[in-house]
Amino acid sequence: MLKKITLSAITALVLGTSGAMAAGGAGHIEDFQFSFEGPFGTYDQNQLQRGLKVFTEVCSACHGLKFVPFRSLSEAGGPGFTEDQVRAYASQFDVYDKELDDTRPAKPADKFPANTGAGAPDLSLMAKARAGFHGPYGSGINQLVKGMGGAEYIASLLSGYTGKEKEEAGVTLYENTAFPGGWISMAPPLSDELVEFDDGHDNSLHHMAQDVSAFLMWTAEPKMMGRKHTGFLAVFFLVVLTSLLYLTNKKLWAPHKGKKQA
Repeated sequence: MLKKITLSAITALVLGTSGAMAAGGAGHIEDFQFSFEGPFGTYDQNQLQRGLKVFTEVCSACHGLKFVPFRSLSEAGGPGFTEDQVRAYASQFDVYDKELDDTRPAKPADKFPANTGAGAPDLSLMAKARAGFHGPYGSGINQLVKGMGGAEYIASLLSGYTGKEKEEAGVTLYENTAFPGGWISMAPPLSDELVEFDDGHDNSLHHMAQDVSAFLMWTAEPKMMGRKHTGFLAVFFLVVLTSLLYLTNKKLWAPHKGKKQA
């Protein structure tokens, strides 16, 4: 498998209230500019490919995508892989086959492996799970006003480490400005120039965090573009229908307006 061994991640879901959350207080979420924001936004194919590479070489050492089939990498609106590229990419992973009672190289019809690290949450839907709660008192107003959601939370978390750490109850905690409570048990997974991009794009920590967050937004909402297109058509037809109903109503009542009752 094309994976880099990184610092082990025992995440906040395991630690819960044993220190990270005990400090209280919401984290600071940065407003990243993503191409898919807004009613007419679309996924950036090159960014999704870069995000996939960051996930493959870094995140997949501990986290899985158990709800995402490999074949979706070639579907419209995604990273834009060809079928041959999907087969080649999938073959890098081993999956368990019940019929063989053994592992085998993955095929396009298979899904990404599940979690491989103790306590590491699956990231398939993480961008959806962390969406809509940013703003004063967790009101979610920033998602409405600024378009902020789960992708911003993930990117802010990955780039929010301050370098400070402490030990509590035998567990090493790392200060993170985005995590509620300020301390998280997951060690910083990214650093500048950790991953080399094929397109020569900036591989600073900030950009890698943004790229992998966009990819995780796609894994959570692979049909977002189709949903936006359908929503736009629905609104368009509602506007047309409303206009026709208004004109019809106006024409039907025109002869009766202005007449005095006997």
